[in-house]
Amino acid sequence: MAFGAIIIGDEILSGRRQDKHLVKLIELLAARGLKLGWARYVGDDRPRLIDTLRQTFATGDVVFSFGGIGATPDDHTRQSAAAALDAALVLHPEAETILLEKFGAEITPHRLQMGVYPAGADIIPNPYNQVPGFAIREHYFVPGFPVMAWPMVEWVLDTRYRHLHHADDYVEQAVIVWEAFEGHLIDLMEAITADFPDATLFSLPAFAEGERRRFVELGMKGPSARVGEAMTRIEAELNRRGYAWEPKPGLGVAGDA
Repeated sequence: MAFGAIIIGDEILSGRRQDKHLVKLIELLAARGLKLGWARYVGDDRPRLIDTLRQTFATGDVVFSFGGIGATPDDHTRQSAAAALDAALVLHPEAETILLEKFGAEITPHRLQMGVYPAGADIIPNPYNQVPGFAIREHYFVPGFPVMAWPMVEWVLDTRYRHLHHADDYVEQAVIVWEAFEGHLIDLMEAITADFPDATLFSLPAFAEGERRRFVELGMKGPSARVGEAMTRIEAELNRRGYAWEPKPGLGVAGDA
């Protein structure tokens, strides 16, 4: 199982608005020892959105979808989710109750449409204005407004996936390997990856800001004990090969340079 994100809206693709959801979702997952596996951006195009959702429903992944669940003509997410599942769109009884209580005498058929979801969906509580999102087949559909969406995502993570949290035992550690080429370190990376399948190796080549000095950020993320053991191996091998290295600022590193 992986965590994925779908971020919907022509305004994102055109640049009229800057997406904030991707960075925030990564932050919310990381706070719980989890990580984002993939992300997709999709415009307000119903056929493309239907095709995207058919693909993501088939993965079995946990997916957070941001935007397009309103009742205006450019909102297609609810309809696309139903079409992707070959499901009927129905007024959710609990959503109907919430919307009737919220709007009272000002309720309209258009407002009730915000409680119409694919048959079999559950609601996601919205602490900001009470208009719920919906969940079906491990997909969680929330509004595009961060003030609503982010608390709803936290609710999902903390009520439905608490058993996956391991923030207390999840760490990232890395070293900066100066004047290194990734290609010269591939054999080391392959050996570490094979010996530590329960942790994840990462490698990022770059140049020092304002300098022409090359480096590779080489590290591990996962359970603290395994990451510490892997980093000790990496550092010993870097020393054996004569590389100059130092701890990545802001991350803990097993051992000393």
